[in-house]
Amino acid sequence: MTEPQSTQPEADATEGEPSLLLPPRKPGIMARLRTYFFTGIIVAAPIGLTVYITSWFIDLVDTWFVPLLPEQYQPDRLLPFNIPGLGLIIALVVLTALGALAANFFGQALLTLTERVVERMPVVRSIYSALKQIFETVLSQSNTSFREVALVEYPRLGSYTLAFITSGPRTDLPGLEGQEMIGVFVPTTPNPTGGFFLYMPREDVRVLDMTVEDGLKMIVSFGIVEPSKGGKGKPKPTIPTLNI
Repeated sequence: MTEPQSTQPEADATEGEPSLLLPPRKPGIMARLRTYFFTGIIVAAPIGLTVYITSWFIDLVDTWFVPLLPEQYQPDRLLPFNIPGLGLIIALVVLTALGALAANFFGQALLTLTERVVERMPVVRSIYSALKQIFETVLSQSNTSFREVALVEYPRLGSYTLAFITSGPRTDLPGLEGQEMIGVFVPTTPNPTGGFFLYMPREDVRVLDMTVEDGLKMIVSFGIVEPSKGGKGKPKPTIPTLNI
């Protein structure tokens, strides 16, 4: 005997599945305009801010150094138009000449005499001494401060943040004699000029294969900008001894 055939239509094999025959819906005109607008911001904002900050810095330096020229040699008197960046050129020449003067015997003697006079001023000597030490530490070519990026546990265990090594291992800290402690600066986001200075055990500071520039970019951009290919941020197994 043959089984009776069902009079109901066979169920569609693709029932419940989305149809693949309909083309994807194109975004509307407002969605495309919104996309174009934000793309324009991404393209124009870095260029505009770079031009604005550069122009502001050049105008500031011009305001400081152009008045150092004698009045008869002022650009406004000699030329019918302004020369932007003239103060920056004067600043480079003056600072280079000052550095060359301080490098010889006469300049060193004059600098020593000036420092002796400043040391007799109660408030000024503290400001001068602190500023001099900061600039010597940051700008010294033989110093390793702020030239290495590290990963430290902060502000609690289990959470990590970027930090910059500011001083090498020390074993003479009061109450921590014999322990190797490293000075690190933990900057805040997105303004890296503020932050916290910490002494941490050597084993808790992991140096990253990352340049200081890439570290600053990550901090300013909330971690959106990744390190360049030259440094992928891979922790090193050990911390090299720093010269202080």
